[in-house]
Amino acid sequence: MDLETKEKELEEVRMLGLKLPTDPRWVNMASMDLEEILTDHAYCEQKAAVSCISLISQYPEREEMVRELAPIVTEEWGHFRLVLAELEKRELKLGRQRKDEYVNKLLAFQKKGGGRDERLLEKLLVCALIEARSCERFRLLSMHISDDKLKEFYHRFMVSEAGHYVLFIELARKYFGEEKTNKRWQEYLEREAEIMEELELRGDRMH
Repeated sequence: MDLETKEKELEEVRMLGLKLPTDPRWVNMASMDLEEILTDHAYCEQKAAVSCISLISQYPEREEMVRELAPIVTEEWGHFRLVLAELEKRELKLGRQRKDEYVNKLLAFQKKGGGRDERLLEKLLVCALIEARSCERFRLLSMHISDDKLKEFYHRFMVSEAGHYVLFIELARKYFGEEKTNKRWQEYLEREAEIMEELELRGDRMH
């Protein structure tokens, strides 16, 4: 990959709009126990696939969304398998799935009540935010982790997550309009920054 292409992709990641960057110490912490961070990464990919399946099954009448998310299910499950292969290649083991405090706090911020459509907006924005933060952290790993092979490994994930983030935001804007979507998105970004400050910095978590 040439430098110009990589710089363009990195600039796209900087446009995610996240209010608070990841503490730079996180990369060093993650590097110290690859088995733990790869395990958590694997389950993040698995849950991303399940989330897309859930959206499809809950809103089958949203034909464009179904059409767009169907290949994402395959892609996310493929990512899960890639991380499993990386664990095996390094003679590491997939550990148990852990409680995801970051995602749980985002879910707690979702508006309660409202109609079925209102809940869809909340779900799409939560998915977009998880993808955005994952993209930001994959970028850090792709640039600063000491293992050169993992740098390229995580660069590919970074590009993929950026595309997923854009898709979820575009779907929300299509169904709910730019003004309403952008207003609620800013509220999510503010809350996400607070969550990042509330959570303990851990190198065994992707979020």
